[in-house]
Amino acid sequence: MAKVRITIALQEEIIKKFRPESEDIFLRMKSLEKEPNKGKPLGNIAGIVIKELKQKNYRFFFITDGHILKFGTKEDLANLLIKFIRMSDKKGQQKTINEIKKILSSFGFEGF
Repeated sequence: MAKVRITIALQEEIIKKFRPESEDIFLRMKSLEKEPNKGKPLGNIAGIVIKELKQKNYRFFFITDGHILKFGTKEDLANLLIKFIRMSDKKGQQKTINEIKKILSSFGFEGF
């Protein structure tokens, strides 16, 4: 079973913006532990895959190791780390994706 981590800043932003729905959003994010292939792929930087989950008009962006996700065995998937890092509405989606790519190319996975 993969491990899902959500940055503290993103948790606070979700709770602030979606008070009553925040629990459902967190459960949906945690569902990736059992189905790590969920989400729409948006890009790949040095083997790190950027993906998104949609919730109404918002997108929740996460990163993970693309090699393990694509070629890994069940044991590899059990050690997979999925990290939710940002969210945006449809309007700011491309700007957020570009920010994520910039951070990944500069600092790698540890940048988040």
